[in-house]
Amino acid sequence: MKRKDNRITHLAGYVFISPWLLGFLLLTLWPIAQSFYLSFTEYSLLEAPQWIGMDNYVNIFTNDSTFTTSLKVTFMFVLFSVPLKLFFSLMVAMALNKSLRGMNIYRTAIYFPSLIGGSIAVAALWRNMFSLDGYVNQVLGWFGIQGVAWISNPDTSLATLILLNTWQFGSTMVIFLAGLKQIPQELYESASVDGAGKTRKFFSITLPMLSPVMFFNLVLGIIGSFQTFTSAYIITKGGPINSTYMYAMFLYEKAFKHYQMGYASALAWILLVIVALLTIINFAASRYWVFYESDGGKAK
Repeated sequence: MKRKDNRITHLAGYVFISPWLLGFLLLTLWPIAQSFYLSFTEYSLLEAPQWIGMDNYVNIFTNDSTFTTSLKVTFMFVLFSVPLKLFFSLMVAMALNKSLRGMNIYRTAIYFPSLIGGSIAVAALWRNMFSLDGYVNQVLGWFGIQGVAWISNPDTSLATLILLNTWQFGSTMVIFLAGLKQIPQELYESASVDGAGKTRKFFSITLPMLSPVMFFNLVLGIIGSFQTFTSAYIITKGGPINSTYMYAMFLYEKAFKHYQMGYASALAWILLVIVALLTIINFAASRYWVFYESDGGKAK
């Protein structure tokens, strides 16, 4: 009887999770499997896929210079935007981690750009701000400074996208703020008794205690930055001279502009491998700088 009740309980559990399970199988796992198969085919959406083996991957690594260019641009974007975003979000979180009147209003106002930061409207606004006759150059003109064509200059175009990504620090800031709330105040009080200043407290208490949160934001930041598409497509169209030609934009154009779905699927799987390798490296390196309270304050 007890065994029968357990079976009924298990069956009920599967019934309750069946909507999510079906969605995962049909909308996530099946498309992933399909894209893996298509990466070994020549497929234009108009004709049935034709199996060509490793040809797509061979062409990508040996004959496609645009692949190398887009990968370099994306790595440069990730290299600068992720640390800047982490730095500014942490600084803002520390500034907002105070018990002052109206602080919730300030937190909401600072977080708000992240709600609209990835939209086409904001990308269009950013393009108008940094154009030759945009708002940024108008403000610089008030002080007698000659502005430049920020998004039309290969030397500054990528910097405008990095700045936009850094500006969207609200979600990262909220996570940092939650982590700061979990740090016991007794640690700071004990450090004050020992004569530690603000700088010493930051490096000896705040950073070690926040290291798991920082690691989490780092991994998510890298994954998100590698998928950057909207800002590059709307603001610069990948130009000038491919200086902002992101990997995701290259993948998109191969799939929906040139209708090379098999080739685009191979590009997607290469991106997956790159992100997975970087994530594995981060997890391996985390044992040297990420500290967990459950491990007695030692890095794993």
